Amino acid sequence: MDIFLIIIGAMLCIIAIIGSVLPILPGPLLAYIAFVLLQLTSAHPFGWTFFIVWALIIIFLTVLDYIIPARWTKKFGGSKRGVRGSNIGLVVSVIVLPILGIVIGPFWLLGLIGGPFLWAYLGEKYAGKHHEHALRSARGSFIGFVAGSLLKIVISLIMAGYFFVNIYKFFIK
Repeated sequence: MDIFLIIIGAMLCIIAIIGSVLPILPGPLLAYIAFVLLQLTSAHPFGWTFFIVWALIIIFLTVLDYIIPARWTKKFGGSKRGVRGSNIGLVVSVIVLPILGIVIGPFWLLGLIGGPFLWAYLGEKYAGKHHEHALRSARGSFIGFVAGSLLKIVISLIMAGYFFVNIYKFFIK
């Protein structure tokens, strides 16, 4: 049973890193679930403090993930419609582009990254903003998306590191 839990946990850590870029997958939360699975093995490597600290980090990161793109869009002069457009772009990119990825291959990744940018731009244009303003707002949305994704990737990599180090310790002893 230990091996099964470790394999599932390792898969969750890998998916967590991928999920740090894809907004539809909760990357750090999946890595946290991997911690729980590892705790259910006979190794029991973590204490309550470890779980509480990581839960607080994930909650804080989740809140930041919603705040960062909106803040950057606003910092670059975006309106509420630009922020909404950016959020719509994330959802559309995640749902539509993987399906199109079968046809257009790896170019769906460009759409995933460019989706929030394009939709923030369209939101600003719909709000009646001129081209330069809309473009600046869209750049802010893109920077916010990248910053949030990088933060989630770093946290997911750290969590995966904890997981795999403890697996190593489990098999060495």
